[in-house]
Amino acid sequence: MASHADFVDYVAEQLREAGAIRSRKMFGEYGLYCDDVFFAVICDDQFFVKVTPQGEVAFPHLPKAPPYEGAGDAFLVEDVEDRELMTELTRITCEALRSKPKKPGRK
Repeated sequence: MASHADFVDYVAEQLREAGAIRSRKMFGEYGLYCDDVFFAVICDDQFFVKVTPQGEVAFPHLPKAPPYEGAGDAFLVEDVEDRELMTELTRITCEALRSKPKKPGRK
């Protein structure tokens, strides 16, 4: 089941205080970027955020699940009404991803 654009728009609106949020359709689902950092996906109308060590420290009780078959685990944010949690997780994740050394051959 593909995600609905209105759900993607809602999640992006919930994250507006984290930075400049944009979505991009990917393989029938959506990738999310905050200030041009790819940090999350929406699959089957569920919001998944990349796991970082900093995110695990800040949110040790968030459930993890693969967003699609064959994927590694990501944080599954079940309560997309919790704007504060979503914003803080996004900020922590994007900061961690920005400071992560780039793999050779990637920009």
